[in-house]
Amino acid sequence: MNIPEDLKYTKDHEWVKIDGEIVTVGITDFAQGELGDIVYVEIETLDETLEADAVFGTVEAVKTVSDLFLPVAGEIIEFNQTLEDEPEKVNDDPYGDGWMIKLKVANTNDLETLLSAEDYIAIIGG
Repeated sequence: MNIPEDLKYTKDHEWVKIDGEIVTVGITDFAQGELGDIVYVEIETLDETLEADAVFGTVEAVKTVSDLFLPVAGEIIEFNQTLEDEPEKVNDDPYGDGWMIKLKVANTNDLETLLSAEDYIAIIGG
């Protein structure tokens, strides 16, 4: 299982790539594996400012639909449009082409609450 050391994680199986006050968010390799074949990604919160842990979208797989939770408060400034036509990119490349949103963080101190790769691996029993 792939858990890159340079990313941060949430207990809800999202990964976060930090670039100043802009972060990129997606779901982890573990999460996409648990969900199975992803057939649809829905993000209807573009340009909205949400609190941490708010639902920012959903991922639909063959067997289930899962909510996506915002890792930190902020404004959703970009959605990976490629996923509208190719949701399977989340399965194929969850940390690359399968990213979901970019977020302008409201308070960068909130990023300190995110999990390290080691902490995330402990949660999933890796």
